[in-house]
Amino acid sequence: MASIKIDCVVKDSCKIGECPFWEVKESSLVYVDVTGQKVCKWNTVTNKVKTVCVDAPIGSVVPRRSGGYALALGTRFAFLDWDKECVTDIAHVDKDKGNNRFNDGKVDPAGRFFAGTMGMEIRPAELELKQGSLYTLQADHSVVKHFDQVDISNGLDWSPDHKVFYYIDSLSFTVDAFDYDLQSGKLSNRRAVYKLEAEEAIPDGQCIDEEGKLWVACYNGGRVLRIDPETGKRIQTVKLPVDKTTSCCFGGRDYFELYVTSASDAMDEEWLKRQPQAGGIFKITGLGVKGFAPHSFAG
Repeated sequence: MASIKIDCVVKDSCKIGECPFWEVKESSLVYVDVTGQKVCKWNTVTNKVKTVCVDAPIGSVVPRRSGGYALALGTRFAFLDWDKECVTDIAHVDKDKGNNRFNDGKVDPAGRFFAGTMGMEIRPAELELKQGSLYTLQADHSVVKHFDQVDISNGLDWSPDHKVFYYIDSLSFTVDAFDYDLQSGKLSNRRAVYKLEAEEAIPDGQCIDEEGKLWVACYNGGRVLRIDPETGKRIQTVKLPVDKTTSCCFGGRDYFELYVTSASDAMDEEWLKRQPQAGGIFKITGLGVKGFAPHSFAG
């Protein structure tokens, strides 16, 4: 296997970079800055970052089959016309919870947009627990609620055969699996497939490779883990030069590159001096495995 190489490819610092996906037609990485309230696109050819500001904390951005993007921001699903920089609201959730916001999201192989909510911080590093839920925006713009009592709704992806849905509620410190019915979009038989160790810190965003192994970014752990969900074992640890690693996706030519987002939020001056690349985006090459192209929202 080739030696692993880690490069900071986007030095523009995000407060909380999250939810990256690769856009092959423009050789670009699309991602969000959650509390910076913007959708970002880094073009790898020009090395330029374009941003579109939104009016609320934004948890996730996903591609849309008809063009543009679907967003989960504040407590609403919305569409973004990238060229016009215009956001159109589609559906609202958690209307009775004024201190909630959407967090991570992803599209399933059938084109449904899954995204979950969480309570916002009351004070730094302190949030109201069990306030979140997991939702799906369907192609007809209706919303399905799967379950509630979630602390921080986070990383999600599907197995290569589409029969298993993987999900992270960060403060459970586990990666969970559900049986998945692709036809109906229903979840069942929840179980834990990996429990994080103390030094691995908090599980955040995740993605899956072609071999069916999970890649989990560890917030405050400064690393990405490769996990075998069948055995519940950690296969590999890739450490990064920043603590607040937040999410990851495969991209680049043939999806052999792993892109990792990070955060600079809640870091004091001394911490930022030690980790000047905090909030940047990192490219990891030489892993010897590839991932999948992102699915696009059908509606």
